[in-house]
Amino acid sequence: MPNALQARLSQTFQRWHAALIEAVERLPLPPVFLLSALAILVGVGTGYVAVFFIQGLHWVAQWTQLAIQTWGYAALFLALILGGLLTAVIVVYLAPEAKGHGVPEVMMALVTRGGRIAPRIVLLKVLGSMLTIGVGGSAGREGPVVQSGAALGSTVGQWFRMNEERLKILVGAGAAGGIAATFNAPIAGSLFALEVILGEFGIAYFGVVVIAAVAASIVSQAYLGYQPAFHVPAYGLNSAWELPLYLGLAVLCALLAVLFIRLLYAVEAYFEHWRLPELLKPAVGMVLTGVVALQFPEVLGPGLEFVGETIAENMQEPVFWLLSLALAKLVATSFTLGSGNSGGVFAPSLFSGAALGGAFGIWMQNLFPHLPINPGAYALVGMSATFAGAARAPITAVLIVFEMSNDYRLILPLMFATVISTLVAHYLHPESIYTLKLVRRGITWRFGRDRDLMESITVAEAMNPNPAFAPDTLPARMLLDAMTEAHTHGLPVLNSHGDLVGVVTLTDYQKALQRPDFGELRVRDIMTRDVKVAYPDENLWQVLRRMGIHNIGRLPVVSRQNPKRLVGWIQRRDIIRAYNLALAKQEEEIQRRRELAWAHLNGSEMEFEHVEITPDAWAAHKPIRELPLPQDCLLIAIRRGRRLLFPHGDTRLLPGDRVAICTRRDMVDEVARLLKEGPREQPPTAE
Repeated sequence: MPNALQARLSQTFQRWHAALIEAVERLPLPPVFLLSALAILVGVGTGYVAVFFIQGLHWVAQWTQLAIQTWGYAALFLALILGGLLTAVIVVYLAPEAKGHGVPEVMMALVTRGGRIAPRIVLLKVLGSMLTIGVGGSAGREGPVVQSGAALGSTVGQWFRMNEERLKILVGAGAAGGIAATFNAPIAGSLFALEVILGEFGIAYFGVVVIAAVAASIVSQAYLGYQPAFHVPAYGLNSAWELPLYLGLAVLCALLAVLFIRLLYAVEAYFEHWRLPELLKPAVGMVLTGVVALQFPEVLGPGLEFVGETIAENMQEPVFWLLSLALAKLVATSFTLGSGNSGGVFAPSLFSGAALGGAFGIWMQNLFPHLPINPGAYALVGMSATFAGAARAPITAVLIVFEMSNDYRLILPLMFATVISTLVAHYLHPESIYTLKLVRRGITWRFGRDRDLMESITVAEAMNPNPAFAPDTLPARMLLDAMTEAHTHGLPVLNSHGDLVGVVTLTDYQKALQRPDFGELRVRDIMTRDVKVAYPDENLWQVLRRMGIHNIGRLPVVSRQNPKRLVGWIQRRDIIRAYNLALAKQEEEIQRRRELAWAHLNGSEMEFEHVEITPDAWAAHKPIRELPLPQDCLLIAIRRGRRLLFPHGDTRLLPGDRVAICTRRDMVDEVARLLKEGPREQPPTAE
């Protein structure tokens, strides 16, 4: 009976859902109106998620503080261990996507799943982060709400059957609402979604994202108040001579940001490879955070109270203590998040930046007593510059600090230092604290960035992983046969231990032919020992430039950990082949964008689908004119190997073709079935 009742309820819900979607699609409104209405829904929902999270965070923190006051630091470590264990249950068994600082997972969903995020993330990310941060874990509270808001936007978009392009916009709208509601900063929230999450500033994106951010802010202000996050005195640029000082601070903040990125991912890599049960790793990280807190208790939690104190007027703290605190916060955050707990990185970067900026301001005040220097102003600029260096989001960094402080007079040094920090940090470490996780998983984040094709391909993707080689003891007279068999003009040379010791080319062989002792020579006698190498994680542009500088046509690929271990061989022809493949992928991406734009212009009724023609498909080897396609169906393009074809009536579909079709949403499944199985048999009619 329960199963029958459940099935009946499910069928009823599906019918009600289908009827609602059909009614919405029939509304005589432009698609952007529906998208804006859904953005309001997402913004309001994200606002309530933020309120629930912040209130729950305060509740957990109050219980933790009460326990510490009663039983001392033993209660702190017990709370940290318990919080780590409970978080581990969530991230190991219920929602692995809730692990870490959240934003990279949202970006990954946009790249690999078209913006589809599991609905369970809306609640589980908040609960995991509440347990992590509430008991004292060193992490920010913005990442969880951003990921939960993005998951809510994805859920709403999927429920209303939005196409991929609009689904991504709603994901960005949810992320914007998360920042706006958490920090009472709707402008910065909107820019964060456009600059970091979506990477595009188009009109269609901007309007929807702003609507969601405003809706989320209204909800959060109704429950949490209208006050800015920090109360900042009236700072300003008191003297033009301060600009060189702000330049120095910007460089230091860039170094601090790069240190944060490297430290966080080094700890994460260590915990990933550590042979310890996954359920225990978050608890161990929380214990290590507690050890840091024994010396620096300020590192517990997000640390926003410390930030408020640091940017206050007439701050006078020991410089060495502030610098130590800036580093301690990064270490504690790396332990908390790198071990698998849940939280954000925004607040920790503000914390460390404020500490570094305050220390720098006090130091400069002592060095230049004749200048009207206020350390609090440098702490405020340090916050923005450090976050911008870590996230590579200078616009967001400037606006969010401006909105959180509600002070405009420091905008000139704020903009100056933030941009310099971003440029220096990018030069020292090309990937941000968000994109590095994607790169380590083999994903190149390219939204809104016109990156050269050669920069988007790694050596590992283009090289020959099992190259032919010449032993160093091989007689020189046999070298030509070895090259002919390998179809190459050069070979890497390995010794008896399998170590790379040189490279031998056809030119080396021709020079050896002129020597009177040619018959006695070995490959080790004629090879080139000064070897230029490539690494698997480099991009093809770097390798091609190295080949051009040294006028060589091939490079051995070696491991960074062991430069003598040969892992591949790359030649110019490999680079050309990889480039052509990337060019085909780019054409496919351009075609996909055209398809989405065409669907957008023709309203929400139309949808695109890609169908692969298998060898046993009914449509295989048939010309398009013979396919009984519905009237509202258009066959747009065919991907055949590396070629992109625009078909006509005489074009035959071949096995392996990927066909892009555009049809009404309710006809997608039927058209896909037609291509695979053929037309349905018509029942005989009675005469």
